[in-house]
Amino acid sequence: MQKKTKLWVAVVQAAPVIMELDKTVQKALNLIKAAGEKKVELIVFPEAFLPAYPRGLTFGFTVGNRTMEGRLDWQRYYKNSIKVPGDVTKILGEAAKEAGVYLSMGVIERDAAETNHTLYCTNLFWGPDGVLLGKHRKLKPTGSERLIWGEGDGTALTVINTPFGKMGSLICWENYMPLARTAMYQKGVTIYIAPTADSREEWQCTVRHIALEGRCFVIGCNQYVEKGMYPKDLNYYHELESQPEVMCSGGSCIVDPFGKYVAGPVFGKEDTIYAELDLDQIIQSRLDFDVIGHYSRPDVFKLTVSE
Repeated sequence: MQKKTKLWVAVVQAAPVIMELDKTVQKALNLIKAAGEKKVELIVFPEAFLPAYPRGLTFGFTVGNRTMEGRLDWQRYYKNSIKVPGDVTKILGEAAKEAGVYLSMGVIERDAAETNHTLYCTNLFWGPDGVLLGKHRKLKPTGSERLIWGEGDGTALTVINTPFGKMGSLICWENYMPLARTAMYQKGVTIYIAPTADSREEWQCTVRHIALEGRCFVIGCNQYVEKGMYPKDLNYYHELESQPEVMCSGGSCIVDPFGKYVAGPVFGKEDTIYAELDLDQIIQSRLDFDVIGHYSRPDVFKLTVSE
């Protein structure tokens, strides 16, 4: 595989059509087509884009108690999740092939064989030939996410070989897990994708730190979501009354291996940001710090990953 030194990237900051899988898939197809027309080589979508990151909802789940109304909202969420592989992954693969791009997409995944009914927060990767190359399941859902998503395991610490270098992802607050980051560095990731639901200023510090620590390009991608985008016929829609009108303001960005912004961050709107990455910066940045090279001290430290 001939290695390339430039990578043209599109980062999609958008909201799904919440809880409506078919409409969200169509929105994704439109966004992929639009970015593909600009001759990009990689398109990145946020965490849980299909069918939604259910911010503000509890599905009627409290300690020691559940409600039937909450179960029905949960069932709606479940039925709008996707099988991997499945019909939706095939459709998105065809879109990646038509656009000639690598595609990274956050989804809510259900078991393809339906032998269990646990949902997973997953990031998927397709190649420009339309082939589904791999997936990463979130290792540790954060806070009340644990009520609705199961945990991934070490088999899904996926890294994809591309002409631009090795590409992989950790999702949202997984990126605060030092050993998870180290595992990705050991796998040689240079295109580090960090889909998220975190729009805080502190998250910007996180992605810039990871870029400096890993001496890699970090692509942070978030949704922009307003309260009015939620379907009002949810049984627990009233839980959103205390939420601000803008529930997630975005913050999508691209950071270079020196910790500097290449593009973004973008707040307050749906947008697609574009940037050309100079991949030679990865080599340049490692003159004085190489996290898996001369700064790794394997004689002192060892990491064992159960895959």
